Amino acid sequence: MTDRLPLFREAFYRRERRSVPLARDFTRKALADWGLDECADDVLLCVSELATNALLHGVPPGRGYRLHLYLERPGPLRVEVHDSGDGVPAAREPSCGESGRGLFLVAALADRWGVGERNPGKVVWCEFHRGGGLAVTGS
Repeated sequence: MTDRLPLFREAFYRRERRSVPLARDFTRKALADWGLDECADDVLLCVSELATNALLHGVPPGRGYRLHLYLERPGPLRVEVHDSGDGVPAAREPSCGESGRGLFLVAALADRWGVGERNPGKVVWCEFHRGGGLAVTGS
């Protein structure tokens, strides 16, 4: 096996409140295994926001969402949340209320983010680049 192979982790979560902390824990473990502790805070916040958006807006009753973590070496760390809901999310300036900040935060913390098509639903993703590619110490 070569050090240049991409690293990939995937998890499925049901439509329930505890799925967001479970997604964070899953991501925290993957980042630690891959030696990416230096960017963990930003990545974990973005995972929380994307998972919460999927839970609140993208997952119909009785369904769930999928979290993909993908690290190309050298290259970016990509976080994807796949859901089966309609609509295209957009980042907007936060208001005084308690909601509406999620994608605004993702846009501020991640180097890139976007929305892709999926049948049914969509994939909301973000990427983290650090110094021309994240340094990876684990596998």
